[in-house]
Amino acid sequence: MAKKQKEEVEVPVVETPIVETPKPKRVEPTNPVVDGWEIKDRTYRLMDGSRPLTYTFKNRGIYYFDEEKGFEREIMYTRNQNTVFVDEFKGDVRPGRIVFRNGILFVPKNQRTLQMMLSIYHPWVDKAWYEVKPRETAKAELQTLDLELDAMIAAREMDIDMAEAIMRVEVGSSVSKMSSKELKRDLLVFAKNKPKLFLELMKDEGIQLRNIGIKATELGILKLSDDNRVFTWASTDRRLLKVPFEEHPYSALSQWFKTDEGMEVLTSIEKQLK
Repeated sequence: MAKKQKEEVEVPVVETPIVETPKPKRVEPTNPVVDGWEIKDRTYRLMDGSRPLTYTFKNRGIYYFDEEKGFEREIMYTRNQNTVFVDEFKGDVRPGRIVFRNGILFVPKNQRTLQMMLSIYHPWVDKAWYEVKPRETAKAELQTLDLELDAMIAAREMDIDMAEAIMRVEVGSSVSKMSSKELKRDLLVFAKNKPKLFLELMKDEGIQLRNIGIKATELGILKLSDDNRVFTWASTDRRLLKVPFEEHPYSALSQWFKTDEGMEVLTSIEKQLK
């Protein structure tokens, strides 16, 4: 009797899905807070940046105005009290010293009384010294770098006419003698060194109109009277604008360019400047 052949059964292949392990989010380190005061080590530096071998600050006969109580209270840093207020001292008092060495005073987190003296109560806080705050410093530096980057990218992509208008504010009439490469270079330097001012000027819609007015005057298309009060067509001496009292002539001209009559004159000037 013939043996039956075993039937082959296909076993389905199940692919194991690849599950990506989520990247852990960065958690900023935090310190415990007691009564609104963050418990951490603190560092203080002299405000003027000097680094004397030692510098001792007054610790007696100084007062802090307590707004809740409505009067001044004598304060003192001590080595054995849990407060800086003299009227709250209990028992013997061992006065401490406030001494900066090489312009720096490091205060560990267990010396909370001295920290509060240096950060809040002493009348010379942020006058003779300041607390070093790395997070706040990093945040401020990052904002400054972002501002510089934004300004330099805008400067790199800016057209030559707008670049000239902005640099005229910075260097005056000498901008007319610059080559395009010199202008671009100085514009990038200006944007890096004064990014906030650069971005403000870039958004000023009147700056380019002022530049057109100045160029037109320099090239003899317009004429400004010796007293800086009247603009005229140089070719015909026809009066165009009388500058209002105590107003800068080119600021007044840029505003006048926005009027119906001024727009016609502006169109004519722009054709002659091309």
